[in-house]
Amino acid sequence: MAQGTGLPGEGSFVGRVWREGIGPSVVEARGGRVFDVTCPAAPTMRDLLEQPDPAGFVAGIAGEDLGPLAALEAASERGEGTRLLAPCDLAAVKACGVTFARSMIERVIEERAGGDPARAEALRARIAGQVGASLRNLVPGSDEAGEVKRLLQAEGLWSQYLEVGIGPDAEVFTKAQPMSAVGWGATVGLHPVSRWNNPEPEVVLAVDSAGRIKGATLGNDVNLRDVEGRSALLLGKAKDNNASASVGPFIRLFDGGFGLDEVRRLELSLRVEGEDGFRLEGRSSMAEISRDPADLVAQTRGRHHQYPDGFVLYLGTMFAPVQDRDGPGQGFTHHLGDLVTVATPALGRLVNRVGLATEAPEWTFGTAALMRNLAGRGLI
Repeated sequence: MAQGTGLPGEGSFVGRVWREGIGPSVVEARGGRVFDVTCPAAPTMRDLLEQPDPAGFVAGIAGEDLGPLAALEAASERGEGTRLLAPCDLAAVKACGVTFARSMIERVIEERAGGDPARAEALRARIAGQVGASLRNLVPGSDEAGEVKRLLQAEGLWSQYLEVGIGPDAEVFTKAQPMSAVGWGATVGLHPVSRWNNPEPEVVLAVDSAGRIKGATLGNDVNLRDVEGRSALLLGKAKDNNASASVGPFIRLFDGGFGLDEVRRLELSLRVEGEDGFRLEGRSSMAEISRDPADLVAQTRGRHHQYPDGFVLYLGTMFAPVQDRDGPGQGFTHHLGDLVTVATPALGRLVNRVGLATEAPEWTFGTAALMRNLAGRGLI
């Protein structure tokens, strides 16, 4: 993972590390070094994001110098010592699906193929040819979207994925439990029952308890296409497994130079490098998202649902891998050992290696353990 976290030279970047012999700590990356900024006013990332001005708050903390970021990256790759964690702790880990037209078509194909990748190629040619162009400029929930829905229903092509893609209600689901996401350098886990799966490069928003967006980071919403394709009721099994949610490397806090308008213009790149020499590259442009990020936050949190510890929200992806890997018409699926890199210049690089959920390190440090640890350190 020689490419590192790739943080830009400007901006306020906060994250979390596991300090050997101490436990989880809130940190800020400054000038290629990492400083522990954990304090009674911000013992967790949740508390830091609750500050009215998180970037200004951490700028006023000298912190404890933990050394060069490169050393933490090396330790993270080894999975030992003081190492990077996902930059979210008590926040709920939520995700939005089917927010881009390209991925929306692929979800319809998954459903019609019943989770069978061998059937996907013929379905892709038929469905994308009939409905692809008509969906790209639609505003979800608009009168025009309603007319397209009626036409597709008449042709027998309507799908639950099209409903959340162009209907009034966004798909918002729980991707992972608080404290369970993995960070830069960790293994991401595939459920062993899956034979058709892929990475999903996404922007992830950091939102406080009042619904205010405080920053952004990167995420890999590991996706089991065959499991969800068999039945949408298997979404929980397809999405929430050990190490299936990757977030990081750091949260870039909103400040005078970076905010939601900049997030709306981000261009994400994806690279998958297999131990078999296979290489896949893709991209996801936030300019092509069908639902505005602020609307997705509002559909997640409001009078209908509160998050007292805030939440991080995956915004969805336009990336839909169709490149054949194991044979003609088979499309893409992961091999164990794949190295996945999600990147954008403003947020850095999120790098993970692919393994099985059953072989990734077990998730054992939860909320209760965090509270006991912070109490023992005199932080709460």
